Amino acid sequence: MKQTYYIQGMTCNGCKQTVHKHLKNVNGVQQVTVNLQNHKAIIQSEEEIPLSQLQDALASSHYQLSKEKLNQNKKANEDAFDSTKGDVFYCPMKCEGEKEYQQPGDCPVCGMDLVAKVTSGEVQGQQWTCPMHPEVIKDQPGSCPECGMDLVPAKADLSAEEKQYQKLLRKLKIAVAFTLPVFLIAMSEMIPDNPLYNWLSQTTWNWIQLALSVPVVFYACWFFFERAWKSIVRWNLNMFTLIGIGAGVAWLFSLFGLLFPDLFPPQFKTENGSVHVYFEAATVILTLVLLGQLLEAKAHSKTNQSIKELLKLAPAKAYKLINGEEHEVAVQDVEQGDRLRIKPGDKIPVDGSIVEGESHVDESMITGEPEPVEKSKGSNVSAGTINGQSSFIMQAEKVGAQTLLSQIIDMVNEASRSRAPIQNLADKIASYFVPAVIVVSVLTFVIWALWGPDPALVFAFVNAIAVLIIACPCALGLATPMSVMVGVGKGAENGILIKDAASLQRFNEVSILLLDKTGTITEGKPTVEDFYTFSDEKNKNELIRLAASVNSQSEHPLAKATVQFAKGANVELSDANQFQSVTGKGVYATVNGERVAIGNLDLMDELQITVTDSQQKASREYQEKAKTVSYIAVENTLAGMMVISDVIKETSAKALQELREAGLHTVMLTGDNEETAAAVSKEVGISEYKASLLPDEKQQIIKDYQQNGEVVAMTGDGINDAPALAQSDVGIAMGTGTDVAIESAGITLVKGDLQQLVKARKLSESVMKNIKQNLFFAFAYNTIGIPVAAGVLFPFFGILLSPMIAALAMSFSSVSVIGNALRLKRVNL
Repeated sequence: MKQTYYIQGMTCNGCKQTVHKHLKNVNGVQQVTVNLQNHKAIIQSEEEIPLSQLQDALASSHYQLSKEKLNQNKKANEDAFDSTKGDVFYCPMKCEGEKEYQQPGDCPVCGMDLVAKVTSGEVQGQQWTCPMHPEVIKDQPGSCPECGMDLVPAKADLSAEEKQYQKLLRKLKIAVAFTLPVFLIAMSEMIPDNPLYNWLSQTTWNWIQLALSVPVVFYACWFFFERAWKSIVRWNLNMFTLIGIGAGVAWLFSLFGLLFPDLFPPQFKTENGSVHVYFEAATVILTLVLLGQLLEAKAHSKTNQSIKELLKLAPAKAYKLINGEEHEVAVQDVEQGDRLRIKPGDKIPVDGSIVEGESHVDESMITGEPEPVEKSKGSNVSAGTINGQSSFIMQAEKVGAQTLLSQIIDMVNEASRSRAPIQNLADKIASYFVPAVIVVSVLTFVIWALWGPDPALVFAFVNAIAVLIIACPCALGLATPMSVMVGVGKGAENGILIKDAASLQRFNEVSILLLDKTGTITEGKPTVEDFYTFSDEKNKNELIRLAASVNSQSEHPLAKATVQFAKGANVELSDANQFQSVTGKGVYATVNGERVAIGNLDLMDELQITVTDSQQKASREYQEKAKTVSYIAVENTLAGMMVISDVIKETSAKALQELREAGLHTVMLTGDNEETAAAVSKEVGISEYKASLLPDEKQQIIKDYQQNGEVVAMTGDGINDAPALAQSDVGIAMGTGTDVAIESAGITLVKGDLQQLVKARKLSESVMKNIKQNLFFAFAYNTIGIPVAAGVLFPFFGILLSPMIAALAMSFSSVSVIGNALRLKRVNL
C-alpha cells in the first residue's frame, strides 16, 4: 500500500536526501519517494505504518511529518532560498549533501567557511545608472531621462566570497602586526647577552608578549577556537581541533607560567626564575593557519569566477520588434514568441530560429569549432553566440533558464560544487590522531599525579602539557601545503598553472585522459595548406591571386585564411567585382574580367562546371585526411583547388605517446564530424574517439567513466569544454583557450602544448611522493617525541622533556618538512 505524507522544513536536495534516508530506515518501509517541489513523501509498505513511528524517525532532525498539509508559508520558504534575491551558501565539503544556507558562516558539521553559490540572479539584478546623474537608477539599459547620456552598469556590491576574503585579509593584517613583535622578542632569547634585557627584565618582556598575543588569540583568530570547540562537541575532529588544542594549550600554559611561576620545578625555569613561555608558538601557528584560510577564500573566488565568465556571455539587452518598430529592452523582458533584430557583431540574447535574413554565426562556445556557421531562414541560433557581418530577425523560442547557455552555466555550477573524490588527508588522520594525543596526555597526568615524585601535580601538569605541545599540528599542517606550494612554483616555472592542491594530487591517480580536438590537439585555426592546379593555363601563383582576390570580399574565416596565405606568398591581389555568396556552397566574383568561382562540389554543379572523376578522386584523398577542399573555377572551367586544414600541433603525437606509456588511456572528444575526428585521431595515435558531441554529452561521457570507477582528466580550451572540465576529476585547460575554460580547470597549460601535460604528470607524482615523506617526518617526530614528553625515560635515565624542548622538537620537525619540500625545486621534469 502507498501512503502520502506532508514534510515541513525541506528547502534543498540535501534536505530531501536526509528525509529519504531517515524514512527508508523505518521497519516495514519498502520504498520512499520524496518530492521537494510539493513537500510530499510517498511511502510504500505491505501494511500501514503508524504515523507516530514515522514521526519518530524524523525526531532527531528539524523536519516534521504529517498526514495533512501543514500550515506553512510555502512562498516565504521558497523566497528564503530564492537565488535571485541574495546570496546562497553551501559547504564545499558537502557535509550535508546539497544543503544550502541563507547566511555566510561556518559549516555546522566540519567548521569550513561556507561558500557563495553563483547564480543567474547576479545578472538579473544588474542595475544601470547615469555617469552624470548617479541618482538615476534603472533596471535596464537605455538613455538618461535627465541628460540623454547612455546609462552604464551600476557598481555592484562586493560578492559574498570577496567580502569574506576582505574580512580575513583585515584579520591577517592585525595578526601579523602583533605576531611579528612576539616572534622577535621570543627569538631574541637565542642571542648571547640578550640586549633586550638591558631595557626590561625577561619577566616584563613575557608580559609584553602576553599583551601582544591577546588581539591575535581573542580577535583575529578566535574563530579557530570556536570551530575547534564545535568539532569537539560534535565529535567531528579535524584540523581545527588540532589547531585549537595545540595553540590554545601553548597559550594557556604560558599564561599559567606567568601567573604562577612558583608552582613549576627549576628545570622549567630560566636562570632568573621565570617560566619559559610559548606565546610565539601560539600566535605564529594561528597566523599561518589564518593565511591558509585567506588563500582558500581566494581559491573559492577563482572557482566561482568560471561561472561568472559564463554569465558575461549573456547580453544584457535585446532589440525587440513591436509593430515593426525596434525597441531596446532588457534581455529578461524577452518572452517566448517575440521577434528580435540581431545586428552585426551582436551577441544573440536567447535561443530561437531565424525568420528573416541570413548570416554567419560564431558558435565556438557551443561546438568548440572555430569556423562560423552559415545561418539562413529556419536555422536555429543559441544565446551567447556571436553574429557575423549581417543583420537578421529571429523569433525567441527559449528564454531565461531554458536557453542552452543557461543550461551550460547550470552544468558548470553543478560540477564545480560536486564533492571531489579526494578527502582531506590531514583531517582524516586527525580523526584518529587527536583523540590518541588527548588520551595520552590525560594518562600522563594521571600516572604522574598518582606515582610521580613531589610536587606530583606540577610534574603531572607540565608533562601533560609537553605531550600536547609536541603533538602540535604545525608539521602535520605544513606537510601538504609546503609540498604543494613548492610544487606549484615549480609548475609555474614550466608553464603549468595549478589552481588547487586537489587537482595536483588527483592527477597522480588519473587512469583515463579525455582530450578535446580543436585547440587542444590541433591549433584551432583554419589555415590554407596549399593550392593545386588542374589547368595548364593557370599557374599556382595565378590561382592564389584569383582565389584571394575573390575571398578578400568575404568575412568568412576560411576566406581570411586564403588572403593570409596570399600575403605570405607575396602575391598581390586584384580588385573583385560583382561578388556573390551562395549559402552553404561558396562564393564567386569577377576579377580582371574573368568570372572566378570558389566552393564545394554543389557550387560547381549549380554553375554547370564539370569536375572529372580524377579531379574528385584527388580531392577525396585530402578530405579523407580531414582537410577541407574548395574547388576554384575560372570562366566555367575547373582550374584547381585549395586545401584548408586545422593543423595538428607538432608536439601532440609525441606527448600523447608518452602519456600512454605512462599508463594513461587516451580518448578524443570533439564536436567535429566523424571523418575529421577519425583522421586526426589516427594521425596522433589515439585509438578511441567520440565525435559530433555537444557540451552536455561530453559531460555525460565523463560521468559514465566515473561511475565505472575511472579517475578522469579532461583537457580542453573552449567554452563548450567548461562543463566537462568542471565535471572531471582533473580539468586541464589550454592557456591559449578561453578564460571560462581556464577558470573551470584545475590545471592550465600556459603554452597550450600537450608536452606540458607530460611534465604536469611527472610533477604530480613528485609532489605526492614528497607529501608522503613529509607526513612520515611529521609523525616520526610525534611517535618518538610523545612518549618521551610523557616521561617514559624518567624512571630509567631521569630524563624529562620540558615544554621548551618539546617546542624545539616541534620546530625541528617543521624545518625538516620545509627542507624536504624545497627539494622539489630540483626535480627534473
